[in-house]
Amino acid sequence: MSSISPRFMQELRDRLTLSEIVGRKVKLTRAGREYKACCPFHGEKSPSFYVNDDKQFYHCFGCGAHGDAVGFVMQHDNLSFIEAVEVLASQAGLQVPQQSAQEVEASKREKSLYALMDDAARFFEAQLRDSRNRDALRYLQERGLPDDVIAAFRLGYAPADGQALRTYLAAREYTEAQMVEAGVIRKSDKGKEPYSFFRDRVMFPVADRRGRVVAFGGRVLPEHLRPLAPGAGKPPKYINSSETALFHKGRMVYGESHARQAAAEGASIVVVEGYLDVIACFQAGWRGAVAPLGTALTDEQILNLWKIIPGEEKCPILCFDGDAAGQRAAVRAAENLIPLLKPHHSARFAFLPAGQDPDSLVRGQGPKALGAVLEAAIPLVDFLWSHHTAGKSFNTPEMRAGLEKILEDESGRIVDRTVQQYYRQMFRERIQKAFFSSEKSSGYSGNSLKNNNKNKSTIPLKRPPATATALALPILLATVINHPQMVADVEEDLGSLDMAQAPHLDRLRQSILQRVAGDQALDDTGLTAHLKEAGFGDDLDLVLTESVYVHAGFARPGADYSLAMRGWREVLGRLRQTAVSREVQAARQALVEDFSEDNQNRILALRDVQENKG
Repeated sequence: MSSISPRFMQELRDRLTLSEIVGRKVKLTRAGREYKACCPFHGEKSPSFYVNDDKQFYHCFGCGAHGDAVGFVMQHDNLSFIEAVEVLASQAGLQVPQQSAQEVEASKREKSLYALMDDAARFFEAQLRDSRNRDALRYLQERGLPDDVIAAFRLGYAPADGQALRTYLAAREYTEAQMVEAGVIRKSDKGKEPYSFFRDRVMFPVADRRGRVVAFGGRVLPEHLRPLAPGAGKPPKYINSSETALFHKGRMVYGESHARQAAAEGASIVVVEGYLDVIACFQAGWRGAVAPLGTALTDEQILNLWKIIPGEEKCPILCFDGDAAGQRAAVRAAENLIPLLKPHHSARFAFLPAGQDPDSLVRGQGPKALGAVLEAAIPLVDFLWSHHTAGKSFNTPEMRAGLEKILEDESGRIVDRTVQQYYRQMFRERIQKAFFSSEKSSGYSGNSLKNNNKNKSTIPLKRPPATATALALPILLATVINHPQMVADVEEDLGSLDMAQAPHLDRLRQSILQRVAGDQALDDTGLTAHLKEAGFGDDLDLVLTESVYVHAGFARPGADYSLAMRGWREVLGRLRQTAVSREVQAARQALVEDFSEDNQNRILALRDVQENKG
C-alpha cells in the first residue's frame, strides 16, 4: 500500500478524541486540562501517564512513551502503522484511501494555499494600519475594539483597489490560478483583468481548528464613513468566501481556535450569530464564543462543538436574538440537534432581549448584561416544551391529544433510545402536571397554558419537587437526635434550616436545640426520652424510621461519629443547592419578564453562590 495522505490523517484525527481511544484501554482520570492514568507500557502504582486532547498526544513521565492516537494503538496493540490507521479508521467510520501521485500533488497544492491565505491575511492587517485607510480602523474603534482584540482576531481591511491584493501576492510568487483557487481573486466575465473579491471592506479572517486562515468574511463600511453615490444600490453588508479545498462552511465555525483554548481552560462554549458577536463575547470574558458561517447550525458543527468541550458533559449554550427571527433560528437549531442527542450531549438555549445582539448588548449595558443572559440559558427539553405550549390554549381533548402527539414525535426523532425514553417521560410528566393535577386541585375550567405563559418567551420554570427536601430534613434531624454530640458543631446550621417544606418538624428542631444546649453531655437515649416526654412522639415516629435510615445509614444510632458528621454535611449541602437552584429558576423567569439590572444582578449572584457551593 502506498503512503496515506496527510488530508486523510487530519480527517481521522478530527473525527476521534484521543482520550476516548486511550480510555478504551486504560482507566483515565480528569486532571485539569488533561487526563492521567497508570502507564499501560510499564508497571507503576502512581499515575505518570498523561493524555492531552487539545494537543492530541499522550506522554508518560515514567518511561517516556509519547505519541498520538496512531502511535498509541501501534504500541498498545503491537500493530504496524497501516494496521493502526485501519483500526482507527474503522472506529471513525472511514475507509483508508491509497495516496496516488495526484494526491501527493494535491497535498503540496494545499500547503501552498495555506501559505497564500496567511499572506493575504497579513496584507489585510497591514492595510488596516495604513493611514490612507483610517476609516476602516475608525469603524472598528467605534465598535469598541481595542488593538489587542483586533490583533487577536487578525482583523484587517481590503482596499478598494481591485488589483492591490493580486499585485501583492504575485510579488510573492503565487500564481493567478492559486489566487483563484483560494477564493481571494475572481476572474472577470467581461474579459477584463482578474480582480479582488473583497474590496473596500473590513476583513474577518476565518481560521480552522489549528488557527490557519482558510477563508474571509468582509463587512462594508457604514454609510457615515462611506456615503453611497447618487443612484448607487446598497451593497450587501457581509460577503463571505466561497467553499474551497481548505474551507467547508458547513463544518467550521468562526472563532474555533480561540474557543478550543478557552474550553480547555474551563470556559463555556457559546454559539452566537456573527463575527462581531463572537468578538463581543470574547471581550466580555466569554472566550468560548463561536458562530456558524452564514448557515443555520449544521449536524457537523454540533458534533464538532461537542468534541471541543473537554470532560463528560457536552452542553454548549446556543444564544439567539429575542425577536421572531431568533425564535425561528432556535427552532431550526433544535431540529438539527434532536436526532444527535445522546447521554451527556445536548445544548442550552439563551435568548437576548428584543432588539439586541451580543455586540449591542455588551456595548450598551456592559459584560454583566450578557453574562445574565447566558447564565439564564435553559435546557433543550424546556425550550421544546415552551415552543409547543407558550401562548396556546389546550381546552379540548383534541388540542391536548395534538400536543401529546407533537411531543411524542419530537421524542421519537432522538436516535439514542435511552435519551428518547427520558424525553418521553419528562414530556408526559409535564402534560400530567399541566392538565390533570390542576383539574384535581381546582376543578376543570378550560385549562389553558396561555394563561400561564403571558407573552413569555420561555415557560414558567417549575418548582423542583419537594420530595428531596422533605426527605433531607428528617435525615438531618434523625442524625442529630441519634448523635446529640454533633449539635455543638452544627448548631448554627441546624438553627438556620429552612423548614418551609416540613413546618410540622420545626418545633421538634427547636426543642432539640434547646435541650442539647442545656445538657451538653446528653446521649441519644436521653434526648429521645426527653422529646417523647415533651410530646414529640408522633414526630419522632416520622423521623426515626427505616425509610430514613435506608437513604442515610449514617443517621442510625451507633453509626460512626465522623461518618455521621460527613453525611450530615453532605445532605445539608445538597439541600442548600436545591434551594439555590429553585431561586435560579425563579430568577430566570424574572429576567425573561423584565431585563432589569436588578434581575441581572440577582441571577449572576445566584450563579456565584452555586459555583462556590458546587
